[in-house]
Amino acid sequence: MEIMNCLRAVLQASPCKSPWRRFQIPRSMPVRPCSLYTCTYRTRNRALHPLWESVDLVPAGERQSPINIRWRDSVYDPGLKPLTISYDPATCLHIWNNGYSFLVEFEDSTDKSVIEGGPLEDNYRLKQFHFHWGAIDAWGSEHTVDSKCYPAELHLVHWNAVKFENFEDAALEENGLAVIGVFLKLGKQHKELQKLVDTLPSIKHKDTLVEFGSFDPSCLMPTCPDYWTYSGSLTTPPLSESVTWIIKKQPVEVDHDQLEQFRTLLFTSEGEKEKRMVDNFRPLQPLMNRTVRSSFRHDYVLNIQAKPKPSTSQATP
Repeated sequence: MEIMNCLRAVLQASPCKSPWRRFQIPRSMPVRPCSLYTCTYRTRNRALHPLWESVDLVPAGERQSPINIRWRDSVYDPGLKPLTISYDPATCLHIWNNGYSFLVEFEDSTDKSVIEGGPLEDNYRLKQFHFHWGAIDAWGSEHTVDSKCYPAELHLVHWNAVKFENFEDAALEENGLAVIGVFLKLGKQHKELQKLVDTLPSIKHKDTLVEFGSFDPSCLMPTCPDYWTYSGSLTTPPLSESVTWIIKKQPVEVDHDQLEQFRTLLFTSEGEKEKRMVDNFRPLQPLMNRTVRSSFRHDYVLNIQAKPKPSTSQATP
């Protein structure tokens, strides 16, 4: 009893409001890092990626991406149409390492590879798709769902060719872009993705490019049509608030070896000191006053169950 009274007196005298926090056992899971400014500025222990060196890294906008999507806070919108996707494999041009991710680019002078419907008022042409991934399988996606990270995230980038003459103009203006986001989760090997993976050794270094023809990226989409949508921004400079985001609810499965092949790519050019291309995602941004809409009802996800009605024959207390 005397020992406990002494301990209590020490704790009460401590200036720390939560003294027990000092003795918390560190979690075994490492903290999710990233290669971008907002992380490196805090830690000061990682080099800033050149992509972010000349950018206003804390933009004043209120529609920045990515965000954490909360099931409970998303709003079902029965007016959201199904998303129609029509890609022509012949429009696929090449795959290249741009020093931050690897991009598969498409010929976009005509409406051969387009999406329409969903939250969109116009047709949008496919420009390119790329991925974001982590150094390990515990993180990598840019968006999160109820704070859950996925190992990687696919972005299919489209531009509004009805309102704009080219992708560059569309990327700077509201309703200029539509990006479909698809989460990748660990599971079985993705056979269609393997065609991409087999090409990665050819573009290991920054600015390397190889032809990559006849590929239909709809094979990378989940079968479930459900999605969330919100107004946001590019997640790389210039961070323009020009994007209608369409985030697929259902992830697609890939295996660990396929993700490991992503991690063999380099941020650096041949002849430079090698730096692995990992953690190429932007940190989460505040939702601010935006609403995330869903194309599906989701009460069941919250485990809401109807309470049984009391029997009319039972006496009420």
